[in-house]
Amino acid sequence: MGHPDFHNKYMEKVFENLQDGILIMNQDREILVMNPSASRMTGWKIGQRVPYCKFCQTRVCEEGEEPCYLVAKREVPYFLSSMPTYEGTYIDVEMSTAIIYESEKEGQQEILLVLKDMTLKKKEEEARFTKLSLQKTLQAQESEHKRLAQELHDGIGQSLYSVSLGVQAIQKHLEQLDQEGTFKSYCAELSQVIDQAIQDIKIYTTQLRPTGLDQLGLVAAVTTMLQTLQSANTDIAFEFKHDYNLPLSQMICLNVYRVIQEAVHNALKYAEAKCVCVTIGQKTDDRLLTLQIQDDGRGFDLGKAREGLGLKHMEERVHQVQGQMRIQTQKGYGTEIFVEIPVPEEEGESRDQV
Repeated sequence: MGHPDFHNKYMEKVFENLQDGILIMNQDREILVMNPSASRMTGWKIGQRVPYCKFCQTRVCEEGEEPCYLVAKREVPYFLSSMPTYEGTYIDVEMSTAIIYESEKEGQQEILLVLKDMTLKKKEEEARFTKLSLQKTLQAQESEHKRLAQELHDGIGQSLYSVSLGVQAIQKHLEQLDQEGTFKSYCAELSQVIDQAIQDIKIYTTQLRPTGLDQLGLVAAVTTMLQTLQSANTDIAFEFKHDYNLPLSQMICLNVYRVIQEAVHNALKYAEAKCVCVTIGQKTDDRLLTLQIQDDGRGFDLGKAREGLGLKHMEERVHQVQGQMRIQTQKGYGTEIFVEIPVPEEEGESRDQV
């Protein structure tokens, strides 16, 4: 290890294989030495001059000051900027410099320049920001849904109920006065319309924010949803199976419910399914909640469907809780949707255990 030749070969391997770009330039910014990473990153070649970064190209310098910020301000350890490549593009890099040789007498200087490509990190930050924005948007939507559901129930719903009671009172009074039953018939029709409006509001309220989800948990909410759909679609068979004991957070419950809601809606509206099966289970060893939704409908073109909002919203819901979703479908052969969601150790809503 201490032998000079071995040491030199060892350092040469490090230099050649390091992911960061490393180069040495002279006082005229001419490249003297450069590793493969720097070459791949920038397209520069030995003998060419290192261009100034975007910041240094426009910064105001004092008279006689070196334009390169890092060289001029040696106390600055590193700097973030965009560096031009010889292909005419810019890359985001973290740069650091060090003077490794300097001779005032000869007027020579050799500078080590290290470049760390920040493009991937920037993309990761953008993806993280997009994901966070999506999460905040979905949370805002759910809050608004909850508010609207409350307004419908407590406001319009209660008003219609009061009107319904008033119509019933009028009906009883008309039984004594309206011998021909004309007004009584009108009141009966009006009462029927009001009752239907009340039922519609209950359905809309449940769709906006299922109260059972907050009060009783995921299984109860899904059961209620499917029972409501069954009563309105007597010619369709609904099956719901569940077998899991992972305690789920409200966030997971809400997003799983919304995925089921959208998938079942699509199966009924677009696929014309006659049988829909929803299964919630778990992979105990991996602490994974599993969801499977099957229908015997017409199937669809997955490529075209990804352009629609419904499937995108389902994927966004799953990704919000770090899950994975895959779909198997073929025209004429129904659809299967598979979802896996990791449940962290700290998750804990005991009401969602079954």
